[in-house]
Amino acid sequence: MDKAQELGALALATAEQLAQRHVGVVVAAVTDGQVGFAGAGTTGGGGSGTPGADTLFEIGSVTKTFTALALARMAVAGTVDLDEPLARLLPEGTVVPSRDGQDITLRHLATHTSGLPRLPKGMMPRALLRPRTPDPYAGCTADVLLSGLAHTRLGAAPGRRVRYSNLGAGLLGLALARRAGTGYEQLVTSQVCAPLAMSDTLVSAPATRPGRLAQGHDGRRRPTPPWNLADLAGAGGLWSTATDLVSYVRAQLDGGGPGELAEAIRLSRQVEHRSNGFAWMHLGWTAHRLHPRQGAHLQIWHNGGTGGFSSFVGFDPETGTAVVVLSNTQRPVDPPAFDLLRTLQNEVSSRKARGAPPGSTS
Repeated sequence: MDKAQELGALALATAEQLAQRHVGVVVAAVTDGQVGFAGAGTTGGGGSGTPGADTLFEIGSVTKTFTALALARMAVAGTVDLDEPLARLLPEGTVVPSRDGQDITLRHLATHTSGLPRLPKGMMPRALLRPRTPDPYAGCTADVLLSGLAHTRLGAAPGRRVRYSNLGAGLLGLALARRAGTGYEQLVTSQVCAPLAMSDTLVSAPATRPGRLAQGHDGRRRPTPPWNLADLAGAGGLWSTATDLVSYVRAQLDGGGPGELAEAIRLSRQVEHRSNGFAWMHLGWTAHRLHPRQGAHLQIWHNGGTGGFSSFVGFDPETGTAVVVLSNTQRPVDPPAFDLLRTLQNEVSSRKARGAPPGSTS
């Protein structure tokens, strides 16, 4: 069995495990620059088949890593500064909250240290009143977001502590798009996807790729409609495929792509803000190091969840390993995804300890 086949078998085992509780799953495993793909279950909807490497899924909050990389790319180009106040990129007269004399900066938004709440002002009460609303973010237009921002209180001074915020990530995407003079999809395409030839990572996939979409399902496997995050798209509005996301993690592993993008990837990981004793934030990514009994491996990752989908992207530049998991069911995929990533990391470490060459399966 060659390395690609071995990776495919590992990916298939994870996909089949997840398919016991998910409608459909696609898994990609990456080691030594090689990749194995596997799908299990169904895409859902009429004429459904097994999802594959080019099936489109909502990736939810994995979108945040694209927003943060767009920030890093624009910072490398000098279009923005990481420590530029958010207010400078928003319409004149927008009221942006501050605390203890500290303004919210772009760095704060990308590392979840802005002090902003998880959701936009007033959204939680609406969600409680309509708990079964299929698209809770659809009303998050720029006018609504910025109006609510003026009445938002920060939970901590910006830069003080990590407080995960969909609002903050969405505002970052909105602000960067305004500075670039584009919409959010065009921003991500130009800054991240086009340089990596990722043509299927889009906000507009339901309109432009309808025949390749997986059908989303809630936790009880009931079909759900797609989400439209409106002007909060930077927090979770992208669709993508396993093929595109493998290109994405390969660039993360290699520091690859055109010069400015490679420099932006390096910058995104140079920024660190400690979350707690064992985890920290980069620009857009969460990172931690496993306990020595588990191999002491570095894991950099983000997961995502929407009303009908779940996702995971994780990688380790030290061992050159990565895992992508996409599901069309609103159930977390994290435990099996982390298990697969750790399996790949341990295999590489074991091979190095034996002095075996890269790609060896013995």
